[in-house]
Amino acid sequence: MTINVYTEQTPNPATMKFMVNKLLINGSEDFATRESAEHSPFAKELFKFNFVNGVFFASNFVTITKTEDAEWNDIEAILKEFVKGAVESELKIKDNTSEETPAFEGTDLEVKIQQILHDYVRPAVEQDGGAISYKSFDEGVVTVELRGSCSGCPSSTITLKSGIQNLLQRMVPEVKEVVSEAL
Repeated sequence: MTINVYTEQTPNPATMKFMVNKLLINGSEDFATRESAEHSPFAKELFKFNFVNGVFFASNFVTITKTEDAEWNDIEAILKEFVKGAVESELKIKDNTSEETPAFEGTDLEVKIQQILHDYVRPAVEQDGGAISYKSFDEGVVTVELRGSCSGCPSSTITLKSGIQNLLQRMVPEVKEVVSEAL
């Protein structure tokens, strides 16, 4: 199979989404620091580039966050070529390959919130090169964690309040507010 890589800009100017025509991972993996990439051969290799500041994998893409001093015009082709080679040589995203499908836990209400986030919000957030995960529901407040290009993105607050909060309030009247846990 020939691996094709194409890039997409994300709402976060510091991140670029590198899409491939192959499933890389079920779920997602976030490596916000060099140290966190210790058990990911793929991410560890990416962090060898001094202009890579963060790596996030989901389904068929890797979102790469660059350092402030790097310009996409200078590094995009290098990263595209690296991603292509890494995927072709089947460089592992995680050393331990146990993949789990999400199991929703908690009260009926919490499970409903998690299901909505998984079915409606996750695909949209992934399109922008990010990921969202449910943390908790307490007294009407849903706490989520935003990762990938969503982490530190200027428009993530708007996404959170206008998109996710409105959707959850419509579908689950008990939801009063959605907040993001700071990373």
